[in-house]
Amino acid sequence: MNQERLNNVLESMKAEGISQFLVADPMAVYYLTGAMLNCGERMMVLYLCTEKEPQLLIGKLFPQNEEALGIHVTYFEDTDDYVGILAGMMKEEGTVGVDKVWPARFLLPLMGKLPGAKYVNASYIIDLIRQIKTPEEQELMRAASACNDKSMGELIPLVVKGLTEKEVSEELLKIYLKNGAQGHSFEPIIGYGDAAADPHHETDDSKGKYGDAVVLDVGCLKDGYCADMTRTVFIGKASDKAREIYEIVKEANLRGIAAAKPGARFCDVDRAARDYIIEKGYGEYFTHRTGHNIGMEVHEYGDVSFTNENILKPGMCFSVEPGIYVPGVAGVRIEDLVLITEDGCEVLNHYSKDLIEVPVEE
Repeated sequence: MNQERLNNVLESMKAEGISQFLVADPMAVYYLTGAMLNCGERMMVLYLCTEKEPQLLIGKLFPQNEEALGIHVTYFEDTDDYVGILAGMMKEEGTVGVDKVWPARFLLPLMGKLPGAKYVNASYIIDLIRQIKTPEEQELMRAASACNDKSMGELIPLVVKGLTEKEVSEELLKIYLKNGAQGHSFEPIIGYGDAAADPHHETDDSKGKYGDAVVLDVGCLKDGYCADMTRTVFIGKASDKAREIYEIVKEANLRGIAAAKPGARFCDVDRAARDYIIEKGYGEYFTHRTGHNIGMEVHEYGDVSFTNENILKPGMCFSVEPGIYVPGVAGVRIEDLVLITEDGCEVLNHYSKDLIEVPVEE
């Protein structure tokens, strides 16, 4: 158990008037304990209480090293009344926090067994703590992004090798493993030509052709932390219209980054990028938010959107990824991760954002 993180959660629980907290999100449990517990359809709960020591309730199929975990573990058989066992650990009254992934098939019976308690969504308690990366986490984010930068340099030449999008993705995995990552942090988006104009295209068996824009939205998982970056390159020569779009997106990316500083709001970053694209006449073709928070998961709590008025604080890490997607013309997205510092932000990606035209081999 990471005692510092646990103490932060318990202090937040006290401040929010939540005396008990049922943590079932595997990533939240991992964040607190260092143990990745995926129990499928079976119940697994880390029980936190401001007045008691934490306990892990888990099926006997998943034996744990209590000494290594640093917490007491209670086991149940599949045939046990495991919700009843949990209820027996808990206080009958007060406010119970429940996280966002705990299934109703467990929550509803618990509410029936402890009707005197008040139940609230408390996921935000851990989510908000995870938003602020510690110095150690910041170093891990830098290392993951450095691996992603290096791998991007090895990936780009492959777009003119006659490979399908799926084959490029498979080659990228090999590159990541060679460069010290443990794999993809998400399924890569590799999009040639028309697919580049689909912001969440699913990588398929298409091949690129001369003049295509190629969106490379990729990220590696390294030492438990995620990288995420997008570059758009061109096979051979880019059209004049594609060049225009590219330069607009690049400037929007830079403006979003410039707006990322402590005391600003997430919506300020979105607006800085979005307003420039609107000014240039492409607002209708920028169809998504400007970014998302990132860390142990590629999409964490928080987003860079025009509706998010939360304040940026040192230690927050998120993407800035404006795009313009014009069907039949070109799709361009440029994405960097930024880390909010005491006086601005640190851009974690250093791979060139200059327009790249990859020469076609004769």
